[in-house]
Amino acid sequence: MGDVAMTVPVLRALTNQYPHLKITILTRKFFAPFFRDLENVTVFPADVKGNHKGLFGLYKLAKALKKQQFDAVADLHKVLRSKVLKPMLGIRKVVTIHKGRKEKKALVKGKIFEQLKTTHQRYADVFKAFGYPIDLSNPTLPKPAPLSENCLKLIGTPNKKRIGIAPFAAHESKMYPLEQMQQVIEKLSLEYHVLLFGGGKKETQILSYFESKEKGIVNLSGQLTLDEELDVISNLDVMLSMDSGNAHLAAMMGVKTITIWGVTHPYAGFAPFNQPESYCLLADRNQYPKIPTSIYGNKFPEDYKQPAGSISVETIVEKVRSLI
Repeated sequence: MGDVAMTVPVLRALTNQYPHLKITILTRKFFAPFFRDLENVTVFPADVKGNHKGLFGLYKLAKALKKQQFDAVADLHKVLRSKVLKPMLGIRKVVTIHKGRKEKKALVKGKIFEQLKTTHQRYADVFKAFGYPIDLSNPTLPKPAPLSENCLKLIGTPNKKRIGIAPFAAHESKMYPLEQMQQVIEKLSLEYHVLLFGGGKKETQILSYFESKEKGIVNLSGQLTLDEELDVISNLDVMLSMDSGNAHLAAMMGVKTITIWGVTHPYAGFAPFNQPESYCLLADRNQYPKIPTSIYGNKFPEDYKQPAGSISVETIVEKVRSLI
């Protein structure tokens, strides 16, 4: 999800700077709302678990795509599925993202420790290769979306600033310890209106427990459509997230986004779009010198399970206050 969300500000810049282009995004149907406010951008849904599953499914997908008569193909993902699909389309003009795997491996191995090219810039480089260089330095950001009655019924209209908090990530090693996160949530709820984001049965249960502790906390997990969730996020004053998809959703909506980092590190290029470096709160590398242990947080030493816990509760609370 994060990878798809990171394409949005790049495509917004591309279509703003080259309004004559017509872009079709091939992605899962679930992600279509990400692109809802982009001019000259449509979504072609790929049913990778059903009609477009497997080699024969990709053949059917290619056959349907050929009818669109594309002039060029930009592969922003570079996975096995896209590698198989591209030759089936019979289009000569193809550019594939350079993921920088060699330098990322060097970063994880500790051979280098420096800022690598951002994923947003890697996406932009694909379009530059087509002859469309993109300036990402002065982005146009969407305005807060109107909130539906359903959204307002859930979140209310208190006379307080709205703080979104997304405590979860794909791997525990990327998360802030939940005991400490509960303290952060409770402290912030005394000053602000706190909205909790997550998904899945277990996450919803945990967030419901957090919600029960103080009046100023609302658990939104499982209660909104993706469209509605994006509407709510666009109305936040600050989003506090792990290195996860919710950070990229908030950033693409133009919301100030604070991220908490565990075994991963923004140097790998996955920091949220258009956010100052100071908005990234990092685990203590004196205590955990092998960070980043991996690019995606799936590999780490046994004693690196929750290094983000080295960031104090007060540091996080004060960072939120400073942005407000």
